[in-house]
Amino acid sequence: MKLLHIDSSVLGPHSVSRQVSAAIVDRLRQATPSLEIAYRDLTLTPLAHLSGSHLAVAQGAPAPAELGPDLAASAAALDEFLAADIIVIGAPMYNFTIPSQLKAWIDRILVAGKTFSYGANGPQGLAGAKRVIVAISRGGHYGADMPTAAGEHLETYLRWVFGFIGITNPEFIFADGIQLGPEHREKAIAGALQSATTLRAA
Repeated sequence: MKLLHIDSSVLGPHSVSRQVSAAIVDRLRQATPSLEIAYRDLTLTPLAHLSGSHLAVAQGAPAPAELGPDLAASAAALDEFLAADIIVIGAPMYNFTIPSQLKAWIDRILVAGKTFSYGANGPQGLAGAKRVIVAISRGGHYGADMPTAAGEHLETYLRWVFGFIGITNPEFIFADGIQLGPEHREKAIAGALQSATTLRAA
């Protein structure tokens, strides 16, 4: 079984989402010692954002030589995703949504014919056999009953993205309210880490 661990926070060792995603991976590694783990840090080795040239090539245009490294990086990211049985993602909220680094990665894995297809009945996801677990950190609280709920475009976006490619039950572990003061931060981190240790093994 293979696991792909993705981190996207720009805060390095100060990141809450990185701390929680690492705890998730550790829990799964302990449960399955033979687990093969690949790691991608989207801030240390960022993927370029999509360009017009990249999209033209995806539509069948000839690939210019200068686009070669970008296409190779894109193919490597997609191959990593397709090879994984489990994907663990550290996803902090930046200005109400995902980091742009994570968006660039998503743009490389949502590929027609690979992770979804279009048919007579509309789009069909092709990656439904995968398990996705997301460690989310947010400065405030964004529950459905909160006045801030309308500004939540991280969890809702990821649920839609993964549902679109067939992963209809992604799992989320939350560290909310980490910018509301030291006490809130410590409580949020402790709760998220506890949730990671009790995550189902398989």
